[in-house]
Amino acid sequence: MSSTQSPRPKPLIAGNWKMNGLKASASEFGNIVAGYGAELRGKVDLAICPPATQLVPFAVVALGSRISIGGQDCHVKASGAHTGDISAEMIADTGATHVIVGHSERRTDHSETDAIVRSKTEAAWRADLVAILCIGETEAERRGGTTLAVVDTQLAGSIPDGATAANLVIAYEPVWAIGTGLTPSNADIAEVHGHIRQRLVARFGAEGARVRILYGGSVKPSNAGEILKIADVDGALVGGASLKAADFLGIAAAYA
Repeated sequence: MSSTQSPRPKPLIAGNWKMNGLKASASEFGNIVAGYGAELRGKVDLAICPPATQLVPFAVVALGSRISIGGQDCHVKASGAHTGDISAEMIADTGATHVIVGHSERRTDHSETDAIVRSKTEAAWRADLVAILCIGETEAERRGGTTLAVVDTQLAGSIPDGATAANLVIAYEPVWAIGTGLTPSNADIAEVHGHIRQRLVARFGAEGARVRILYGGSVKPSNAGEILKIADVDGALVGGASLKAADFLGIAAAYA
């Protein structure tokens, strides 16, 4: 039971394919669809966020499977002279239902601030997409003991008013654990997730108790069972391990 004493939300395992995936990748996604049987569907929700070039074909393959498709980023505007960008409305038009915002690679590589992430979250809601909003500290911030302060700042600055369990998912990803094979201790994960839950409840009341909080950062089948049992960990945002059906389904199977 979480620190709020509320029933845990149905878990979500979301795969972020990042800049990976060509047409041939549809077959691997097809294996994920094929492996998402009735027993697993009853216990855990699945989502895959492929590169923008694969949103339409993946949405077609996913039809009838109950696997959600999401974008990896969106522009704050619905349309306009923004060469190379994709709007939330365009993502929704492909049949996708989710979009990742505020991933640390966007915050770092594209200098995205909390204010920008907040605007992108509002854009996602404008297009009736679920925003998977990423937060997390760097290694220097962890070593400096400011993790919870960093999380507080990102939560306050990135989440607009009006958040609900239906339109928002939080993904806590310690930046230093993404793709490195390193993970925080279970106690560290529990502390941060419990702190996030408290902040969500303080701001959004009962809805905050129901918002799913995912853990991300080198999640794989070998450690998923342990991590996903931690209080207030309502699933995972998976990077590299989501590219292989066996690994991704292996993580989801922690709930089987």
